[in-house]
Parts: sequence; C-alpha cells; structure tokens
Amino acid sequence: MSDEHTQTGTGWPQPAEPARPDGPAGEPDPRPEAPDPDELSPLSPQGSPPGEDEDSSATPDADAPAEPAEGVAAAEQPATAVSPWRRLSSAAVMIGVLLGLLGFTLAVQLKTTSTDSSLTTARQEDLVRILYDLEAREIRLRQDVAALEESQRQLRSGEQGRQAALEEATRRADELGILAGTLQARGPGLAVRFQAGPAKPISAMRVLDAVQELRGAGAEAMQISGGDRATVRIVASTYFVDHESRDGSLVVDGRRLTGPFTITVVGDPATMRTALNIPGGVVASVAGDGGNVIVEDREVAEVSALHVPRPLEHARPVS
Repeated sequence: MSDEHTQTGTGWPQPAEPARPDGPAGEPDPRPEAPDPDELSPLSPQGSPPGEDEDSSATPDADAPAEPAEGVAAAEQPATAVSPWRRLSSAAVMIGVLLGLLGFTLAVQLKTTSTDSSLTTARQEDLVRILYDLEAREIRLRQDVAALEESQRQLRSGEQGRQAALEEATRRADELGILAGTLQARGPGLAVRFQAGPAKPISAMRVLDAVQELRGAGAEAMQISGGDRATVRIVASTYFVDHESRDGSLVVDGRRLTGPFTITVVGDPATMRTALNIPGGVVASVAGDGGNVIVEDREVAEVSALHVPRPLEHARPVS
C-alpha cells in the first residue's frame, strides 16, 4: 500500500473527489473515507473492505436506510448502528405475552377447582331447601348423639340404675301394701267417733257413708274399732252389715263389732274434716237420727290392723 494509505490507518485510499465539506467550525469530517473500487481487498466478503465485516454481517434492521442509488458513492451514505434494545424488543414482547397467558390459565383453573358449579348455578329456592335439609340432619344427629350418651351413662352407672330401680320397686310395694291392708301405716289424720242416740242406733249405712266421704277426701289408710276393742282394717273390699240381733252391733268383713264405733284414718285432717261436715253429710245425718259424731285431729294416727288377702279365683292381670 502507498504512504497515503498508511497515514489514514484504515487501509482505505483517499478519494480524489468528490470533496466533502468539513465539519462545523472547519473541523475535518470524522466519517471514514470510502475506498476506491479498484483497491477493494479480495479477502473481504463480496468485496467489502477490511474492518467492515462485523457491521456488514449484522442482521439488517427494518429501520436501516435503503441501499444507495446507482452512481452515488458509498461514502456519501451515513453509517447507521443497530441498537441492542431494538433487537430484544420483539422477544421481550413475546415472553411477556406467554407469561400473561400462563398466569390467566392458572387463575381460571384455581377458580374452577375451588368453586362448586352445582351451587353457583342453583336457584335460591334450591339453596334454601339444601340449607333446611342440612339443619334437619344436624338436629337428628344431635339427638342421636344425646341418646347414645344417655345410653352410655346408664351402662356406666348400671349398679346405680339397679339400685334406683330396687328403691322404686320397694316404694311402690309399700304403697300397694298400705292400700291392700297388708302393712301397718301411720301419719297425720283423724279419729271419728260415732255415738248413737237413745231412739236409733248407728246403722251400717251411716258408717259406710263416712268411709266413702273419707276416701273421697284423700284417706290413705283406715281401720274401725268397736266398743269391745275389736278392730278391722278397712280396704276396698270391706263390707258393712247390720247385725241380725238389731242391738246396734255391726258385721264388718264377717267380724262382729259393738258400739260405739271409732274410725281411725290417715290423711289430710283439714280436708277430711271438711268432707264430713258438708251440709247433708255424715255429721248432719247422724245428728238427724239423734246421735252424734265427734271428730278429733291426730298428729300421728296409727292404723295397725291388717287385712288377710284372699286368693283371687277369677280376676287375672292383663298382659
């Protein structure tokens, strides 16, 4: 190469013309000089000068200027550099679009799996019915749980249950024994004494009326005693008959009693006293016959006579 090429340091010959104007304020134009077509290096691709391989091999950009028209020197076209941000813009947009689609797909899938489609599309009436069914089922389950817990408690307290049942059976047996006359009884009550008048004795009918009024007033246990201290327990099957001698004695459950007669009764004293003194009752009836009825309160009235039960021939319990 000539000295002229060596001085430029680019390996490009200085063209003779056309002459280019200097830069501002008379400074030389910094753009490289275009090479002479006759001195193109045969080693450069497609005849391009050395040093231009990297720029010329770059991918042409859409914004790059068009090739110069024929007859115009290459040196007159300004050199354009391709920006790396412009090269990455299309790839960044594509990556962003893919990431957005991926996020949207995940959100839709999560919403679909976490929502019951059958409930979201149900009518209000169906939702109310479903809620009512669930509440009813909850009530039934709670009742079942309570019943099972009660059964468990009874099983665990089996001994206590048997003891309670035994105590209840004993209490019931005592009550039935007092009513049947097989057990003695005591408690607050009355002593009702009958005194006959000179003209008419105390009849069996008057004594039976007194017993009925006392039962209606809540009497729980009764016995009748005669002047001879004979005593008979009064129960549901007790009967009263005037003795055939017409001497004022009575036959009670087959046993003869002589006057005066005294009925000892256990119950509420005030209630039974009121029942005996009602107008037209026992006290008034005996007084009309010329006799007298004396009613005395007892803090503790003792019914000690017992009734011997008879075996039943016809009656049987209903199973």
